[in-house]
Amino acid sequence: MSVHKTAVAVLVTIVMVVMARPAIQDNFSVTNMLRDKLLMVHCRSKDDDLDAHAVAVGDSIAWSFGPSFSGETLFWCRLAVEDKRLTFTAYNESEGNIRLWYVRDDGVYGWNKQNPKVAWKSVWPRH
Repeated sequence: MSVHKTAVAVLVTIVMVVMARPAIQDNFSVTNMLRDKLLMVHCRSKDDDLDAHAVAVGDSIAWSFGPSFSGETLFWCRLAVEDKRLTFTAYNESEGNIRLWYVRDDGVYGWNKQNPKVAWKSVWPRH
């Protein structure tokens, strides 16, 4: 088989594998559970800036996207409320599970959809 035919066969195989992947949507959300405080949320990845958003008390902001071919999608969010700031990893495709983030006066809590227990917590930094 010639080099050209081999290259075409490899390319066709790659295209078939990519097209055969299920159209799964990954997502994560951030919910403001603060008492009477507006939450500023700015999330980004290496390739995408999801912009800054003001999230009112009781409201959520969510993002959905397809999984990456490399399996290495990573989003981090910077939260700001009054004089407090916190940056955390909001989505790590290689680690999976935590997708639901609740921001409260005492910190940030992470849950996944399969387990109702708190899977992650971070307190606000002290100044």
